[in-house]
Amino acid sequence: MSAPLLQVQGLTKRFGGVAAVNQVSFDLAPGRIVGLIGPNGAGKTTLVNLITGVHRADSGSLQFEGRDVTQQRPFEAACRGLSRTFQIVQPFPRMSVLDNVTAGALFAGKAASPAQARADAMAQLRFVGLQALADRPAASLTLPSRKRLELAKSLAMRPRLLLLDEVNAGLNSAEIGAAIELIRAIAAQGITVLLIEHLMKVVFSLCDDLLVLHHGELIAQGSPQAVAADPKVIEAYLGTKYAERMRA
Repeated sequence: MSAPLLQVQGLTKRFGGVAAVNQVSFDLAPGRIVGLIGPNGAGKTTLVNLITGVHRADSGSLQFEGRDVTQQRPFEAACRGLSRTFQIVQPFPRMSVLDNVTAGALFAGKAASPAQARADAMAQLRFVGLQALADRPAASLTLPSRKRLELAKSLAMRPRLLLLDEVNAGLNSAEIGAAIELIRAIAAQGITVLLIEHLMKVVFSLCDDLLVLHHGELIAQGSPQAVAADPKVIEAYLGTKYAERMRA
């Protein structure tokens, strides 16, 4: 068995008297698609912020590829191969689609030159299906296209771990289906994916493993089938009827 790509041990973050993340521990194996689920306010985005250096943990540790990265800053995380998307997509609106992605390739993707960064960026735009819009201002894109732009920016950083924060929010059924196939194609490149997601049809069709947060604590982890049968998860999140459908 290969060594974990990411090891999270006893991670805790408090805001005032509230423990947004409380003693969370888990390992991420390389090459997996892992879903991070739980009710609103469970601490999912805070956990991703801790992993990527947006917040500093009050206690606990993070190891990425065997190196302690507990105190890293966001740019250091990006340069090490931890890349992310955001739930609220915010491209550089006045820059072109291509220039948005080039920025990621140049500053975190270790491109050797601006010309190489542009070439890498265009390759990612082709991968996500936005090459025809490369010269458009990012502000002109529709929501589904902005979501794809966010993915292209993250992929231009050449991540080994990609953290996706509700990439399907606001999309219709056809757009969600296309996003699922795109995430599968990303994982097929050998990139490990940690996916925050509320749509259970996405989670159960896409994820190899699940992590379940509730009130900042990790209450379950394992295969989607095992998690769907866990009484704590049923009570906190899925509900009896949905869990029965999943088991069926």
